[in-house]
Amino acid sequence: MIIAVDGPAASGKGTVARALARHYDLPHLDTGLLYRAVAAAVRRLELDPAREADAVAACDFDDLTLADPALRTDEIGQLASIVSAHPLVRAALLRRQQRFARQPRGAVLDGRDIGTVIAPDADAKLFVKATPATRARRRYAELQAHGASMSYDRVLADIRARDRRDMRRDVAPLVMAVDAMLLDTSFLSIEASVQKAIAMVDGRVGRGTGEAQA
Repeated sequence: MIIAVDGPAASGKGTVARALARHYDLPHLDTGLLYRAVAAAVRRLELDPAREADAVAACDFDDLTLADPALRTDEIGQLASIVSAHPLVRAALLRRQQRFARQPRGAVLDGRDIGTVIAPDADAKLFVKATPATRARRRYAELQAHGASMSYDRVLADIRARDRRDMRRDVAPLVMAVDAMLLDTSFLSIEASVQKAIAMVDGRVGRGTGEAQA
């Protein structure tokens, strides 16, 4: 079973995807980490993230890189949003993501183009969203917890800027697949969001609600 989870930054898609992977006992891939790994390599090599050739040169990284906590910093996230807009970068990482999705038992993948490009034949597709203000509050609280000093207004501005880049890029823009199920987490707790996601997936694949995969 392949489950595709898409949505904008800080919508809760990663939390939902990880919970679905645990519930159905499936491997999980946060595809955004691939682009963050490219961004980190660009920074380390002192390359230009806006230059496609430089970003492509940073695409050859070891999978062990994905476990580096530094990839989850806001700075790397901003750079990742820039490098992910390059068509050749997306092409370079496409096969890697599709290979993960096509494991014998399936997988859960979250990102921005899973249901439309990476796994258009996924058994269940979710599009997780929340208002920009809600997402900014979540990201702001997360940054504060890690000791980062960034104002809420700056976080909100960054969220909106990333949305514009993700939705307006020429290749694989952030868009809800026509057969995806919408999950709005704006006013839901983490637990409620997860339970609703499980119920939606169960309903789509014809399973009894709450029944885990054997």
